[in-house]
Amino acid sequence: MAELTKQDREEINWDGIKRLLERQIPEAKGELKVRRFSAGYSNITYSIEVGDWKGVLRRPPFGEIPPRAHDMEREFKILEKIHPVFLLAPKPYVYSENPSLMDKHFYVMERKEGVVIDDQLPAHYDDIEGIRKIVSEAVVDSLVKLHSINIYDHQLADLGKPDGFLERQVKGWIKRYNRAKTHDYAGVEEVEAWLLQQLPDSPVPTLVHNDFKLNNMMFSKENPGEVTGVFDWELSTIGDPLTDVGAALAYWTEPGDPETGLTAVTKEEGFLSRKQMLELYAERSGRDVSQINFYLVFSFYKIASILQQIYARWSSGELQDDRFANLDQGISNLMKKAEETRRHPIYT
Repeated sequence: MAELTKQDREEINWDGIKRLLERQIPEAKGELKVRRFSAGYSNITYSIEVGDWKGVLRRPPFGEIPPRAHDMEREFKILEKIHPVFLLAPKPYVYSENPSLMDKHFYVMERKEGVVIDDQLPAHYDDIEGIRKIVSEAVVDSLVKLHSINIYDHQLADLGKPDGFLERQVKGWIKRYNRAKTHDYAGVEEVEAWLLQQLPDSPVPTLVHNDFKLNNMMFSKENPGEVTGVFDWELSTIGDPLTDVGAALAYWTEPGDPETGLTAVTKEEGFLSRKQMLELYAERSGRDVSQINFYLVFSFYKIASILQQIYARWSSGELQDDRFANLDQGISNLMKKAEETRRHPIYT
């Protein structure tokens, strides 16, 4: 975690937020302590303590944001429904869009305990035999568990519109990418045409996280085989579970992968490969994954499109953050991975 930035201190009414929490949460009494979690490319999260009570506040980035993006109200309402049936999702406590507290809407949720794994394993994991395989299997098991939830028994079906879900996803991301395009990368048009022509029939719909990846998870400090939290539910919906599988595999970097602007420790030897992760998911879920190459191509393309939206905002001067200066190289390499996977499937 990091100290608050000048913008955090000056543009957020922390005293007002403390009063809000004290009114809404009986346990929140005492001194306020706030720190910012390490910033990613998207929403901003803060660790909040009021006396002995601990929580997490999530808000959109500062400045202008794309329409319908960073919808904290939707994420709060999703968590209200999902937390009771999937306890790895944090419990939501308070939602607010009061402009006297900050410039954008936000919510406060349960703080999970554990470690988030990003570009390196925690030092205290090094002594655990087979740690990389243990973490790999825990990721797959969590995704299988999520996709096994009966959306009808738990009144979750109204969270999305599964009919036409995959087609909307593909067409929507092609449109977003081209709207934000700043460079012409070789092979992109061919990938787009292939995606539109090769749309498979989706399996039975499930709850879909829509951004399932290693650093959106939390693991027990003592037992890395135990996942203690899954975060970032903003995009969650009801749809095609193989989109989650494709995204998880695309984010799951392997030795030899080019620089993509994404950080992942899974390049290290000992982690399961993408193909092994897929085979484990198929075995434990019982789901047919024979069409997974389409979903993996789409996921590389979609991640490149997400980075392209950020890079376009940086290029125009709308975002002032040097972390984004070299995203064009990552976008190029992700598009190359999409084309490479289209031509040379990982699963046949």
